[in-house]
Amino acid sequence: MDLKKQALKNLPGIDKLLCQPQVKELIALYGESLVKHACRETISTFRQDILSDKPFPNDEIIIARITKLTKKVGDRSLCPVINASGIVLHTNLGRAPLGEEMVKSISEVLVGYNNLEFNLEKGARGQRNVHASEILKFLTGAEDVLVVNNNAAAVMFVLRTFARDKEVIISRGELIEIGGSFRVPDIMAASGCKMIEVGTTNKTKVDDYKNAITENTAMFLKAHKSNYVIKGFTHEAEIDELVKLSKKQDIPFVYDIGSGLLRKVDEKALKNEPDVKQAIAEGIDIVCFSGDKLLGGPQAGIIAGKKKYIDVLRKHPMMRALRVCKTTLTILETACSYYLNDEKLFKYNPLFNMLNKTDELLSETAEKLRSSLEKFNIESSIAKSKGQYGGGTLPDLEIDSYSVKLEFKEKKERQEGKAKKLFHELLNHDTPILTNLKSGYIYLDVLTLQENRIEEVANIVREAYTKVF
Repeated sequence: MDLKKQALKNLPGIDKLLCQPQVKELIALYGESLVKHACRETISTFRQDILSDKPFPNDEIIIARITKLTKKVGDRSLCPVINASGIVLHTNLGRAPLGEEMVKSISEVLVGYNNLEFNLEKGARGQRNVHASEILKFLTGAEDVLVVNNNAAAVMFVLRTFARDKEVIISRGELIEIGGSFRVPDIMAASGCKMIEVGTTNKTKVDDYKNAITENTAMFLKAHKSNYVIKGFTHEAEIDELVKLSKKQDIPFVYDIGSGLLRKVDEKALKNEPDVKQAIAEGIDIVCFSGDKLLGGPQAGIIAGKKKYIDVLRKHPMMRALRVCKTTLTILETACSYYLNDEKLFKYNPLFNMLNKTDELLSETAEKLRSSLEKFNIESSIAKSKGQYGGGTLPDLEIDSYSVKLEFKEKKERQEGKAKKLFHELLNHDTPILTNLKSGYIYLDVLTLQENRIEEVANIVREAYTKVF
């Protein structure tokens, strides 16, 4: 008989596979339907391999493939990751961590039913937009507030509502690009308005705005340069100058402040960061900002400002498409509640808690990790490092920190290969750890590590280390 035909004939049937002990265990965990699907896909794949002259798989390989396919569908792809990168607002790791206290608080609302769209006073249907609005109005000083699904949506919504088919004036120095190659000019184009660039990359004056005004001008737009810095021979029009011009010309002034610092806080690194409360106090008509950056809450876009503009947005048909869910509103209200006083903010908001870590505490944490690794005969040393805010905020500021450097007694070429392998082994652990891979060494920055997880981190490193060395 032809070898290929014999090999195809020898592939196990689905019924036989379902009787295997390991497959039965999968059925108990994931259900028969999914496991059957994985078996069919596996046999189909190996059938094609045999026809392509690839080696015949043994039973162990077949079962491993079925297990992998089953888990790929049945297990959650979104999983907790230990952040040892030193980047506080890591966009790829979900930006602002919520913290145990917040999760405990929001679970009380989310575990059962809630009054998302029910007015308890009137005993009738209510509006979800009322949630989080009162505390946001108090903290920002805005006349009214509206919450949508992210800040890019907030800006687009405002532009499309008030400037569609009209001109919007913006400084050339503020034509920023945010994550995912999403650029302000693209947002404006998608919103159906005409962008009018004024000034130069490094210098824009109030007269540049004034000279660009036409009968078709619908808005002044200012975008906070939250993810880059222009230094040297620079100038940008002062906010108070633009407010006066916008009032005189009866043109709405919109500020995309982005990072979402609600008010000034007792943190020296944030002293020059624009905050929403100050922007509103200076007379800006509409301020848009994120919920998951310096606010420390969920992904959301908050639109704060004059009631006459918010009312128009609230009644717009697009509002239903941009509205947020009960989870977002619950997290947002809780995150805002911490802003009521600095003590709560620095205690319960993980972002501000990390920013407030002392040099002594960081040094002690690094030593604790180093000592824990030493117990497993893993050689390491402590090095000073620089953490970052991340998330498109405070690009020119670094945070003094410490990192634990894993030492390898290998030749340079072999060392780099081992370090790279260990880096990926840590990422593929059941509880992944994101570290820094630099010049053939692994660094674990303790700025973003929780002190109560040091022993766990050391154990994960040991497990990964054993596989690599």
